[in-house]
Amino acid sequence: MPRSSHPLRSDRIAILGAGPCGLACANELQRLGHRAWVLLEAAPAPGGLASSVVDAAGFTWDLGGHVVFSHFGEFDRLLAELFTADELLHHDRSSYVRFRDRWVPYPFQHHLRHLPAEDAAACVHDLLLACQRREELPAGADFATWLQAMYGSGLVERFFSPYNSKIWATAPEQMASSWVAERIAPVSAEEILAAFCGTARPARRWGPNATFAFPARGGTGEIWRRLAARLDGGLRTAARAVAVDPASHTVTLADGERIGFDHLVATGPLDQLAAMTSGAPQAVRAAAGQLRHTSVAMVGLGYQAPTTDERSWLYFPQQDVPFYRATNFSKYAPANVPDANPQAFSAWMTETSMLPGTHLNTYGLVHDCDQAVRRHGLVPEHAPLASAHLEVIEYAYPVPTLGRDAALAEVVPWMEARGIYPRGRFGTWRYEIGNMDHAVKMGIDIARRLVNGAAEELLAPAPGVAAVAGGQA
Repeated sequence: MPRSSHPLRSDRIAILGAGPCGLACANELQRLGHRAWVLLEAAPAPGGLASSVVDAAGFTWDLGGHVVFSHFGEFDRLLAELFTADELLHHDRSSYVRFRDRWVPYPFQHHLRHLPAEDAAACVHDLLLACQRREELPAGADFATWLQAMYGSGLVERFFSPYNSKIWATAPEQMASSWVAERIAPVSAEEILAAFCGTARPARRWGPNATFAFPARGGTGEIWRRLAARLDGGLRTAARAVAVDPASHTVTLADGERIGFDHLVATGPLDQLAAMTSGAPQAVRAAAGQLRHTSVAMVGLGYQAPTTDERSWLYFPQQDVPFYRATNFSKYAPANVPDANPQAFSAWMTETSMLPGTHLNTYGLVHDCDQAVRRHGLVPEHAPLASAHLEVIEYAYPVPTLGRDAALAEVVPWMEARGIYPRGRFGTWRYEIGNMDHAVKMGIDIARRLVNGAAEELLAPAPGVAAVAGGQA
């Protein structure tokens, strides 16, 4: 059995996945002087979900929307080590929701005075009723019930239900509400009434990403390319794991090579990990099979038209727009367009959510995204399309379903008892700790735990998941 409390310096640590979590884990092991590690990445290059690509026309695209902000000093220090001050661009978030014929500032529920009078009156009326009844919300309520209790029918019908159904490709009734902590902005009756009476102060900039940074060149993936370059060997790309045997402490790669480990940090999808781990009981496999996720089609649209829009990103709850979010990617960094020339080009990165296995009409999706961008005035109606780039992210976001925590309680303790530590966005399957800074913190924490026996600071046990020796599950 692997030594989880007081491991030896010679213990072999294998890491699956060179995304932010896996790279941070390897970097921290190296910093701590632990040399017996290997980092295995299935793709040809590191970065995982935080990678960036450059298309044939010279536009840079991320694999979905990423911005750099942080809850953790370790992440801040890492960025400071990787970038000089002038290599990161800093922005104040400017986000809006498209509602009927207008743009409503984000968060939507903080700006009801911008709605048409009839919609505003309905939302305020129902919100005030909800505020009086919030104490009646039952413990463990599903997401739909939680939304009704927090915001009332007016807001739910006009924004929360259509938008969340669209982004999650899942009905809110099928989702839990335990994940919402800092993901959905709260609102009070006093704030709403003060806004309508004209006595309110300017709306506060809510959320941890109210200000954010972005690499001046290379997209988000530049962070992880630089971090990978710091590693003194041990990173292997195009090395896809196909089997894990906890009994013999080996990982088998697609080419048949077997790699031994004493501890395995697995940052890929937990359902795939369970499926390829030999000896996993049927209960563990079945629980992992209940975990749900979305896929996202990222359509990057580059236009031969100047970048004039000053907004950061925009939300689209309506069904006649295929994407749920459009990001002003040439605003993030001029180098995201050809020749770093935003006076000649603009770039909009759109994200369309779907359930895994959904048939995708790629030509139709690109056409519909382009038409929606033009129809809603993000670019001039007749701006020449210079590039249309499609990336399908099979595992985009873990869905916090009603049965998620019970499934994790079945799978995670079994894995950890055998020296296998699921970490990262899809290792933990917890969207609420699914940002890049969370992933880096998890990678650093598990490295410290395995080398020094230190407790992990970020991960509290999921409901029903017991702590294990040397830290928490």
